[in-house]
Amino acid sequence: MLRSLDIRDMLLIERLELGFRPGLNVLTGETGAGKSILLDCLGFVLGWRGRADLVRNGASQGEVTAVFDLPAAHPARRILAEAGIEIDDDELILRRVNALDGRKTGWVNDRRVSGEVLRALSEVLVELHGQHDDRGLLNPRGHRAMLDAFGALDLGPVRAAWAARRSAMRDLAEAEAALDAARAEEDFLRHAVAELDALAPLVGEEAQLDTARRAMQAAERIRGDVARALQMLGAEGAEGAMLDAHRWLEGAADRAEGRLDEPLAALSRALIELGEAHRGVEDALSALDFDPAALEATEERLFTLRALARKHDVLPDDLAGLADQLRERLSRIDAGASRIDALRRAATEAEAAYAAACAELTAARMAAASRLDQAVSAELAPLRMERAVFQTRVTPAEPGPEGADAVAFTVATNPGAPAGPLDKIASGGELSRFLLALKVCLARGNDALVMIFDEIDRGVGGATADAVGRRLKALAEGAQVLVVTHSPQVAALGAVHFQVSKSVSDGMTRSTVRALTEAERVTEIARMLSGETITKAASQAARALLNG
Repeated sequence: MLRSLDIRDMLLIERLELGFRPGLNVLTGETGAGKSILLDCLGFVLGWRGRADLVRNGASQGEVTAVFDLPAAHPARRILAEAGIEIDDDELILRRVNALDGRKTGWVNDRRVSGEVLRALSEVLVELHGQHDDRGLLNPRGHRAMLDAFGALDLGPVRAAWAARRSAMRDLAEAEAALDAARAEEDFLRHAVAELDALAPLVGEEAQLDTARRAMQAAERIRGDVARALQMLGAEGAEGAMLDAHRWLEGAADRAEGRLDEPLAALSRALIELGEAHRGVEDALSALDFDPAALEATEERLFTLRALARKHDVLPDDLAGLADQLRERLSRIDAGASRIDALRRAATEAEAAYAAACAELTAARMAAASRLDQAVSAELAPLRMERAVFQTRVTPAEPGPEGADAVAFTVATNPGAPAGPLDKIASGGELSRFLLALKVCLARGNDALVMIFDEIDRGVGGATADAVGRRLKALAEGAQVLVVTHSPQVAALGAVHFQVSKSVSDGMTRSTVRALTEAERVTEIARMLSGETITKAASQAARALLNG
């Protein structure tokens, strides 16, 4: 519910504070008094795109504040949560400032927000109806949702079927794209697997080959020196000379009176050490012995491993598992065709399920459309439009999560006349009554929105105006309706009555709005009945309307 509206320096309003009530709130006043200014200001604070020159002449900026009561289950709370705005109670305060240079700044409960957030909130807070409304009943884009709400239709099965259909189509498209991409590299994969299988790399093999290669290269460099050392240690070298020396000394030892015992002992030890050295060098030479062909084979395999690792951009030790990975990709290619067939069947089944859900929803919409047409026709008769024909058209449309139907409200003002869109076929007064009849049928059970009717009773009077007023009053039961009206019959049915007036002071034109007392209501409704000169008969008629 709209609790209050505070306007400062906007258009012809210098300062205005209005408090609204539940039920039917009516606004009256002479033509040109500024009744539309209130709607302009309310639209401004709600973020609607409208006229740019809103700041009052002589002011530096204009400001509008609207306070709404927000029950716990109100849909506006979801929008606030998405915008990161928390409210601690049931009070929602919207404030928007319009600077003289055209800049606009908005706040929600003192949290600065964009115009987009304000407009999103306005969709669930306020519903405007009038002859020039392109947001509510005259907007064909909303007719399908209105019909669904009227018929209490469950869109869950269609939405679920649409989601399943999209998922199945996406899976099929992704699988087909993946298979096409895989087939493009199939020859490469088969060649790579054959190459890896032929090489049969092992984990750790590269390090082993590198160690063996380094050892053979080192052996090649030192083997000649070791062989020459062994030759010098052989019989014709140092060992032979020492043996000859040992033999000569032994022959002379008996005659040396012990002087050769220690040299002979030392030479014996040296011969033993020399023998051990000889055997060690022989062993080393044997170990350094290698086949040059083995070195060449080792290098060739090592280089092949490293080149293949670079080719596949992996480490040499990863080559052993790479073949299995590539084989898996090949197996997916080989199995791809059968998987594609399965996915195609799933997509076909999902398409059929969606089509069935759409057909069921279309039938439900057709039935709801028939009920709505009957309900609107019943409302048109008291509004003196019993010859008019209202029809809800349900036609095929592009499939989507809401089904495959387009819905449009059409009218024919006379039997046999062609039907067409509401705002194209009906005249001003007829259009107002069509909108009211339609809203009465659609709004039942929906009190979340503040409904605003802008001169929806224009062009009607007498019993028809009374019928309009009584339907507006019925709409306001358990809800809140704001009506800008020229009809005394409608004004008399209001729960609260505001009068808009215009005055000129110090060369400045100002509009003011005030709530009327019961006595003032009599005077205002009498003026609406008789004009500027209020007669006794007009006052009596005004009292009769208020008491009726």
